[in-house]
Amino acid sequence: MTPADFFPRVRELVDAKLHAYFEQQVAEATTISPESVELVEGIRDLTLRGGKRFRPVVLAAATTCVAPERPLSDTVSAGAALELLQSYLLIHDDWMDQDDERRGGPAVHAAFRARHEGHLADSLAILAGDIGSAYAFELFVDAPFPAARHAEAVQAFLRIQKEVILGQHLDLTANPDVSRMHDLKTGSYTVRGPLLLGAILGDASEEAMAAFLAYGNPLGEAFQLADDLLGTFGDQGATGKPGNDLRNGKRTCLVAEAERLLPPGQRDALDRVIGGADRSEPALEAASALLVASGAKANVEARLKALLAEAHGALEGAPFSAAGVTLLKAVADRLAVRSS
Repeated sequence: MTPADFFPRVRELVDAKLHAYFEQQVAEATTISPESVELVEGIRDLTLRGGKRFRPVVLAAATTCVAPERPLSDTVSAGAALELLQSYLLIHDDWMDQDDERRGGPAVHAAFRARHEGHLADSLAILAGDIGSAYAFELFVDAPFPAARHAEAVQAFLRIQKEVILGQHLDLTANPDVSRMHDLKTGSYTVRGPLLLGAILGDASEEAMAAFLAYGNPLGEAFQLADDLLGTFGDQGATGKPGNDLRNGKRTCLVAEAERLLPPGQRDALDRVIGGADRSEPALEAASALLVASGAKANVEARLKALLAEAHGALEGAPFSAAGVTLLKAVADRLAVRSS
């Protein structure tokens, strides 16, 4: 199956699984607590509204690398679990970042505000994320991992969540180690984690597991660099969310690079925005222009290109099927070279 066929087929299978699963959960919640169905509907609407299903694709491609004979259907439960894990994380992340839009529609806390007062709406959004976490694990344990490696798979799934939460802490506290934050917050659950889960599902050897890491670690960072570029310079029509990183004072890789390049006296326009002293439109425009004039944007773009080349290079000589290598090359390009 070519990448052009593989990607939409994975999405089709995962979407079907998620639709059926949410029907079951609405029915179950209606039986247990009819008033609480709105929590299920909140995470359901976000999950089914969009998303590119990157993570299930990464997982399925990894399985194809080491067990090309396994049907795609074997990867669906674990892939759907990753989508619900992402929804749970996005709900909490949007509330923390005060982003009211996601995937071309309202963030879950914003949707709840249409019928509840502010604090209650935000609290309900957190609960919707919490139940999404439970749903993710329920789907995950249904995946057909080899019996001898089931415990390893569970530990890998739990590690993804631990790393993302610790990475989010670094993000919220503006830790200067942006690269480590990227690795924990995004590299873990977008690339490295799905790769390792797909590898375990295919009963990969130790050599293959190491090859997946050599490919996935640079690609995870490249994905986040692309995300930071889009979060600052992206088009809302393409991304489905506003370019709010500067508006929210986030210390992205662009900000860290500008701080490295410029002495304190030459980055006042950026410091005012990141520090929160002035986030008016003129101030945001001045800070954005400084990210370009300083060379930070160009350096980040160059770093992204180098990381993508490193990921491609790691596939040379890897103990993977030819079909799997073709898929992983296409995955790398999709994750690192994108407009949304």
